Amino acid sequence: MTYKYDFLIIGAGVAGMSYALKVAKARKGKVCIVCKTTLNEANTYFAQGGIASVTNLLTDNFKKHINDTMVAGDMVSNPKAVEQVVRNAPSQIKELVEWGVQFDKKESGEYDLHREGGHSEFRILHHADDTGAEIQRGLTAALRSHPDIDIKENHFAVEIITQHHLGALVTRRTPNIECFGAYILNPDTQKVDTYLSKVTLMCTGGCGAVYQTTTNPIIATGDGEAMVYRAKGTVADMEFVQFHPTALYSPGETHPAYLITEAMRGYGAILRLPDGTSFMEKYDERLSLAPRDIVARAIDKEMKIHGLNHVCLDVTHKDAEETKHHFPNIYQKCLTLGIDITNDYIPVRPAAHYMCGGIKVDMDGRSSIGRLYAIGECACTGLHGGNRLASNSLIEAVVYADAAARHSLQHVAEYAFNENVPEWNDEGTMTNEEKVLITQSVKEVGEIMSNYVGIVRSDLRLKRAWNRLDMLYEETEDLFKRVKASRDICELRNMINVGYLITRWAIERKECRGLHFTTDYPFHAYDKSEL
Repeated sequence: MTYKYDFLIIGAGVAGMSYALKVAKARKGKVCIVCKTTLNEANTYFAQGGIASVTNLLTDNFKKHINDTMVAGDMVSNPKAVEQVVRNAPSQIKELVEWGVQFDKKESGEYDLHREGGHSEFRILHHADDTGAEIQRGLTAALRSHPDIDIKENHFAVEIITQHHLGALVTRRTPNIECFGAYILNPDTQKVDTYLSKVTLMCTGGCGAVYQTTTNPIIATGDGEAMVYRAKGTVADMEFVQFHPTALYSPGETHPAYLITEAMRGYGAILRLPDGTSFMEKYDERLSLAPRDIVARAIDKEMKIHGLNHVCLDVTHKDAEETKHHFPNIYQKCLTLGIDITNDYIPVRPAAHYMCGGIKVDMDGRSSIGRLYAIGECACTGLHGGNRLASNSLIEAVVYADAAARHSLQHVAEYAFNENVPEWNDEGTMTNEEKVLITQSVKEVGEIMSNYVGIVRSDLRLKRAWNRLDMLYEETEDLFKRVKASRDICELRNMINVGYLITRWAIERKECRGLHFTTDYPFHAYDKSEL
């Protein structure tokens, strides 16, 4: 079956939903948003800490936020992208509020701002300790009530459509590759439908599920990056995988591992060994509020030195009622494990959290493929560089949603539907009865990435990962050609593709920089005069 939409949006987190609302408001065509699960299962929903924006002009300013972002990113960030996000943040916060998103305020009516690692000022707007869920709630309500947006939940994007599907030979050197839409798997019919579009937006979220332990939901399989890379699009900075330092250690809860927000360290929590000894003073003068890459490596090293499976976060010295007020969900979650955070240490360890790289885009969110935009975690805007500054991701998503909406609305009338796109061809394939092959391969990908391409890397580990992934790739592609498309085998393909990209980019960077730490090459020290 074939559908036609002027704007096709693949992904339904804060990036996709805010873009959908912006283009639908302009009434310049039909809008469709495709979500592989339901609207409330996006990565956005799991973001606890908050959203960064200069709000208190008495103490904060754009220059400080820009400087903090560049330093956290180890000077790999694109200064123009950083400035675009920081300066446009306040106006996008205002629009989120207009859509119904609520941020906590003090009795005075001012926003109750938090401070997180790497930030020089209190500038994190939040809703208790479930900010992402509140943003998702507000945008979902606005989206569902909009009459001009079609929502396709539990639909899975298999591939984007380019000249390749019209019989042309497309390589990475082919000029003027264009996106004509996407092939989408319908869960009710188990058929792959053709969605033609004038403009396509990729906003599929993260890829943390390629690791054994991640704060991401299990759906974060890197679908966008993989689809665009297979279509010969450009990706960048894939070696920079951020491991959140403080995921709750609870054996068995790995997809997702429960996140202990960085705001808790901003609130005053201290990292300690189980015997109560603090250790961050050995690694950074900012102690527990150092940027995430530094804290994650410090925890990883202490765990290895002492043979531990976790370290601890101590908030017992803070007022108990205030702690429960600021972190009600974390308090309740820990209670279910027999931990009263007002009296007991919280066991924590690093977990894969955020991809700083992704589909390379320009200041308008345009990818290297014509008519295809990418925003949110699957995109590499240049904002994060070598390491994401805490709470910059949600604001990046809405700022670039605005930029992409403005640009695509200006140009959508120039495009036409490509009526020559063929239907998905699965003739000669069979229903996959070998599910065990897929589940075992998914498990292998997680083990390979966690063991060899994790917080600490080496040439030998990366080479082993490359070889193992290559074998899995050959096996999976052979299976994919023989069976009908299903979500599980498509996700496995994507995970292997993304694992390969992370490994390849890690091999090519011959230095320790940002989140990429290798035992075979020295640290790159940036010149502070660059700031």
